[in-house]
Amino acid sequence: MNYQDGTHDGGEEEEEQLPQNVADLAQASVPSAVRGIRACKRCGLLKTLDQFVENGCENCPFLEMVDDPEKCNICTTAFYEGQAAVMDPRESWVAKWLRVDNYLPGVYAITVTGQFDKEIEEELENRGCRWRCRPVT
Repeated sequence: MNYQDGTHDGGEEEEEQLPQNVADLAQASVPSAVRGIRACKRCGLLKTLDQFVENGCENCPFLEMVDDPEKCNICTTAFYEGQAAVMDPRESWVAKWLRVDNYLPGVYAITVTGQFDKEIEEELENRGCRWRCRPVT
C-alpha cells in the first residue's frame, strides 16, 4: 500500500473500516463551554443546556429532550460533583465504577444530585431503567 495516495501497488483504492470504539469516540459528546454545564439525571452525561436542547441526551433518547427546553430543565441538573472523561466505556474501570460502561464515550458526572418528577420516575421504572440522580438529603 502506498500511504501517500491511499492506493495499493496495483492502483486500486482501499477503504478502511474504523474499529467500533473509534467510530463511537468520533460521536462523543463533550460540553461546548465551561459555564452552564448540566448533567443528565439518568446517565450523568455532562453538556450545556443548549447542547441538551439541540441534541438531547445520546444515552437517553426516550427522555425526548430535543427542542424542548422545559423537558431539558426537568431531566438535567446543575447539581453534580466531579467529572470523568470516558473514552472507551467498555474497557474503562472508571466507566464500570460509574456504571456508564454501556453508554457512549463522553464526559460524565461522578455524582448527580436531583430528583425526577414522579411521572418520569414511573416511566423509567416501567422501562426497567436505572437512574443516577440522588435526592438531596
